[in-house]
Amino acid sequence: MAKKTNSAARIRRHVRVRKKIAGTSQRPRLCVFRSLTEIYAQVIDDSNGQTLISASTIDSELRSQMDGLDKSKQAQVVGKAIAERAKSKGIKTVVFDRGGFRYMGRVKALAESARKGGLEF
Repeated sequence: MAKKTNSAARIRRHVRVRKKIAGTSQRPRLCVFRSLTEIYAQVIDDSNGQTLISASTIDSELRSQMDGLDKSKQAQVVGKAIAERAKSKGIKTVVFDRGGFRYMGRVKALAESARKGGLEF
């Protein structure tokens, strides 16, 4: 009998959500991935299969701002950066894909910071 792990459950949730959510060129998908130490965000156009914008805690432009911040504050910085980069490319509305993670903690902090930065979802 196979063991059910938390990561396998997250992948099942993500697949279930991705059946319903797809990013278009008019309204791309804001995808979030949260690892133990880092958080990553991408704006993806699924119709063309392209990543339009990305930001993360390991991004060279944002790395200097991460010193001394806890993980939630780092997620807020990444959310603000993704919103600024999206606005510079002319993207105003996105579809939010939480990646199978619960909408709490760092995922919520990133989403709310992106909303404050001007993204609509």
